[in-house]
Amino acid sequence: MSITLQTIILLTLSNVFMTFAWYGHLRHLNDKPWLLAAIASWGIALFEYLLQVPANRIGYGTLSLAQLKIVQEVITLSVFVPFALFYMKQPLGWNYLWAGLCLLGAVYFLFKG
Repeated sequence: MSITLQTIILLTLSNVFMTFAWYGHLRHLNDKPWLLAAIASWGIALFEYLLQVPANRIGYGTLSLAQLKIVQEVITLSVFVPFALFYMKQPLGWNYLWAGLCLLGAVYFLFKG
């Protein structure tokens, strides 16, 4: 498996944990004290870091630092949109399309020759 693909897979898995750590408490713990939500989020975030740190270490060198960051942002939006739509029951808006197109432009400029 290529280094880039390994990096993308680990970053995607990491991002699923990150998204739940950052936003999942809004659905399930919104009536609880914020400190409880923070502790739960930190517990989830541990798994994010156990995937994210190796992903960046594997990818760095094959991908530049800027490329790693843009790949991460594209993955973040790719994970966040289904999370927002299906898990958090948020309405789909044009802003998702425009944000995606902006990220595609960023990918193009950072990866072109």
